Amino acid sequence: MPTPRGSVVVTGASSGIGRACALHLDGTGFRVFATVRKAGVGAALAAAASPNLVPVLMDVTDEASVAAAARSVTTAVGAAGIAGLVNNAGYGLPGPIELVAPADLRRQLEVNVVGQVVVTQAFLPLVRTAKGRIVNIGSVGGKITIPFGGALCASKYAIEAITDALRMELHPWGIHVVLVAPAGIATPAVDALQRDGEAAIATYPPDGRRRYEAIFRTFLQRAVAKEKKGSPPAVVARAVLTALTARTPKARYPVGADATPLTWLPWLLPPRWLDRLRFKMFGLPPRFGERAD
Repeated sequence: MPTPRGSVVVTGASSGIGRACALHLDGTGFRVFATVRKAGVGAALAAAASPNLVPVLMDVTDEASVAAAARSVTTAVGAAGIAGLVNNAGYGLPGPIELVAPADLRRQLEVNVVGQVVVTQAFLPLVRTAKGRIVNIGSVGGKITIPFGGALCASKYAIEAITDALRMELHPWGIHVVLVAPAGIATPAVDALQRDGEAAIATYPPDGRRRYEAIFRTFLQRAVAKEKKGSPPAVVARAVLTALTARTPKARYPVGADATPLTWLPWLLPPRWLDRLRFKMFGLPPRFGERAD
């Protein structure tokens, strides 16, 4: 079913930013292959779109699943290839670095970093065929780290580096690689942040819970409140469309509430000043050594 703008693949399209991108691109003339992990979610997404949106089952942490999805899309698009790959799949793991379980840290990096590379490698032949584009959904957390967000921000810093490397490496073949970096986007992931944070607290050993429970809960309350006041996912979808269609796209698009100042603050403020600002934002004790335990 040919479309005026060609085909794109959007990963992590079950909800939030990914869903908004898939529906927006579908509505603006693309044939969209939207990856989801559950068939029922895919059916609901298809029901909200035109016949040019095709759900594809895929788990970015399962190489066989990614390979099968790539074969399915290859069969569908044939020699035309794809005009774009939008790497959106990911999640956030909140909690203090001192208490994060190694298995949880590995999964955070497996989903948000390794999985994105596996998907890119699998679909890059189709991008090459159409001389299409790669759009990675990062975060302002790739420029500024927040307390209790060390694992998530580490994955977003990694996406910054991988995107930069790809942009340079694919330059000789005329393939644009773009980073869209959201901040303050109100999605269902906001509720998951609260839920996952409380679940993490329940797993902490007694000493860890005594040290962190109060300040981590304060962080969760403030972070959730801030995100709920954020921009709608549609602002990210519009930036993705621009990244895919602009004659010469920018290397990076910060989008959403406070995205631009949060991107520049680490360059403008000395680290200790920036720490004080983050302490105030997230309710951490500002005085060095204030906690005696």
